[in-house]
Amino acid sequence: MPTRLCLSAFGDEIDADLATQLDVLVSEGVQHLEIRGAWGKNILEFDGGEINRAQALLKERGVKVSAIGSPIGKSQLGQPPAFELERLERAIAAAEAFDTQLIRIFSFFVGENDHDRARPDVFERIARWTERAVAAGVTLVHENEKEIYGDIPQRCQELLEAVNSPALRNAFDPANYVQVGVQPMAQAWPLLADYTTHVHIKDAVFADGSVRPAGEGDGALPALLQALVDRRYDGFLTLEPHLKIAGRFGGTSGEAGMRLAIRALRKLLEPFREQVIIQ
Repeated sequence: MPTRLCLSAFGDEIDADLATQLDVLVSEGVQHLEIRGAWGKNILEFDGGEINRAQALLKERGVKVSAIGSPIGKSQLGQPPAFELERLERAIAAAEAFDTQLIRIFSFFVGENDHDRARPDVFERIARWTERAVAAGVTLVHENEKEIYGDIPQRCQELLEAVNSPALRNAFDPANYVQVGVQPMAQAWPLLADYTTHVHIKDAVFADGSVRPAGEGDGALPALLQALVDRRYDGFLTLEPHLKIAGRFGGTSGEAGMRLAIRALRKLLEPFREQVIIQ
């Protein structure tokens, strides 16, 4: 089968209102949403009524959920394990409600010189999450990000190898590697390609870490897309452009920024149109 690349996006970068998020994405031909938040709430805070409301809006617009963009693991190791286990239960319930098998996670905020000390605890806690994920039939995709344990590719690889679970895969974010001084394709991809089942699309520059539309920074997005095509990647390219504000717990782009980001990605995909199915 040909490679299938499905475009998705973090809609809450557009607007807090879910209907507005979906209308913008649909108008740009994007039929998937990585749902992180709406109406001023994180997805894990939705009550039953809000889940029903979101389901209805998604059905009306013909949009499917690619992944639950959870904040699990964006916390301190000082929190009791039960804190994230309870959030995981909510994420699993959300995955079931929105008919997706993917839940985005992180690997805890860790001090600059504390990685060796934190390693056993990080691995043990995430291993427990994967046990629950296996039972629930979901996959946790770990996103590399600055200030967490898995900020550089070597630690991401160590985590994936140590936990060694089919329920833990890699979410590759090239801009986040740039922001920690790592060459995404030369240094990160060779270590993580075999684990990568999810990709976030944003770009950044080494000079100051600022974010750019895909292809306008140092994230080597054209090379990443070529590598995905070569490996016959069948999955999502989720836009997380952060073109207005990039913060520790999310970012915004606004409607104009998201449209710019989508069109920049489509431009990068043009050379591959005869080789892949782009949805």
